[in-house]
Amino acid sequence: MATPDFIRDLRADIGHQLLWLPGVSAVVFDSRGRVLLGRRADNGMWSIIGGIPEPGEQPAETAVREVFEETAVHVVPERVILVEALQPVRYPNGDVCQFMDISLRCRAVGGEAAVNDDESLEVGWFPLDALPELEEFAVARIKMAMDDGPAWFAGIERAG
Repeated sequence: MATPDFIRDLRADIGHQLLWLPGVSAVVFDSRGRVLLGRRADNGMWSIIGGIPEPGEQPAETAVREVFEETAVHVVPERVILVEALQPVRYPNGDVCQFMDISLRCRAVGGEAAVNDDESLEVGWFPLDALPELEEFAVARIKMAMDDGPAWFAGIERAG
């Protein structure tokens, strides 16, 4: 994931200290029920699409922007599926970040899936019964996006 300028500016002041950041993940489905995935340039793994909001940017705007920037697909956010504080991550350069992930279910409304920046090696549509190897982060969000239940909030049991 490319580091936004505002984070580079913060890092100049705080060094490698823990930086608490919002993150937005998008589970995108097409009209055939396939899910849009990108194979990340930083670790080579397939995943759902996501990124960091720009200052003042709303989560739904971030999802629309990030999906287009990375895949050339236009989307409409449909609903929040998950809000979860993730575990801190230490990057190879020593920086430590912790993300508050807001995951949204989105519907593709245009564009052709293609690598559209340097953050992805490949992008494509996958049937739910033929997904590539994914980390639990992506698998859990895809499952939640398929469910019509209410948004899931970590630390709160679903009423049911």
